[in-house]
Amino acid sequence: MAEEKSYSTLGWFVAGVGIGAVMGILFAPKSGRETREDIVNGAREGSEYLRNKAHDATEQVGALYERGKGSVTNLYERGKDQWDDLVDKSREYVADKTTRLGAAMEAGREAYYSSTRRETGPQV
Repeated sequence: MAEEKSYSTLGWFVAGVGIGAVMGILFAPKSGRETREDIVNGAREGSEYLRNKAHDATEQVGALYERGKGSVTNLYERGKDQWDDLVDKSREYVADKTTRLGAAMEAGREAYYSSTRRETGPQV
């Protein structure tokens, strides 16, 4: 009984497809040649549309690349300038501390010599 229902359903489906195909042919608004031309024209228009969109996308990507490249260049230059300033300040700091350390060492040396001369006193 289940097989009879499936054959019956399949039969109605096939009949519906056939009736639909016949109705489509009988009531088609255009001839076959016109339909083919419409399909070809639609394909050409779609192809042209995609070509234009690809061209637009390429231009946008190029503009984004150039803008990004400019931003990276600016950041690099700013970073390089900041690095150079930091190096210069570091050199100045080290030079200043070296000078102060040298002066402190010289003062300590002089203090040592003057204190050792007083303790031993004049030699007779």
